[in-house]
Formats: sequence, structure tokens, C-alpha cells
Amino acid sequence: MSNNDLNILEIKSSNKTPYIKFDPNTGVLEMKGRSIPENAVEFYKPLVEWLDKYAQDPKENTVVNVQLEYFNTSSSKCILDVFKKLEDINKQEGKDVVINWYYEEDDEDMLEAGEDYQSILKIPFKMIEMEE
Repeated sequence: MSNNDLNILEIKSSNKTPYIKFDPNTGVLEMKGRSIPENAVEFYKPLVEWLDKYAQDPKENTVVNVQLEYFNTSSSKCILDVFKKLEDINKQEGKDVVINWYYEEDDEDMLEAGEDYQSILKIPFKMIEMEE
């Protein structure tokens, strides 16, 4: 299956769920906002399924922009599942994935969360501080 069959996955943000845009044509995947869904597994399931398909024919370079203000514990596990799919893509010959982890300059928690993911995963992370 080629990515021509894979559509852009776009989910509008709400006060409990982040904005998602996964674009198979550019290899740019975005997550932005708050992640405190009632059911994190249900919210993140389509992302993981999309990545399963994308992994069959990923772009040479996949760039993941993560700009979360806050996420709860159940989301953190699901986000890890998403990152693990990306890690699998990064292991493929000639395929590179980088995760840009954005955090507010005074948000130690978000920085630490990114560093925690970075320590678990074999995938390049860039910590990007955003000024207020």
C-alpha cells in the first residue's frame, strides 16, 4: 500500500483533546494543545492505526512537532505508543524520524516529560524552548 491511499489525519482540538494533523505527503505530523480526554486510548487509537499504515511506506524524513500544554497520565501512555510506532519507522533503512518537543520556557514539567520520552526511546528528540 502506498501513501497515496493514506489520507491526511486531521482532528480539531477541543478543550480536552489536542489538534492533530498527520500529513503522509509531507511527512510532517503535528500534535498541539491539551490532552486530557475522557478516554485516551480511544482518542489515540486512530493515530496509532494511521502510523501502522504510514510505516509501510514512510517519507525519507518524518518530522513530528509536539507542542502540548498539558497531558494527563493516561495520555502519556498513549503518546508513548505513538512514539513507539515512530521509533519503528526510524529503524527502517534510510528513514529518519525526528521529534521536535516544544515547551514554554518556564514549564519544567513539560521539559522533563520530553526528556523522559527521550530516555526511553531510540529516536532523535529536539527540545525547543518557546518564549512566552
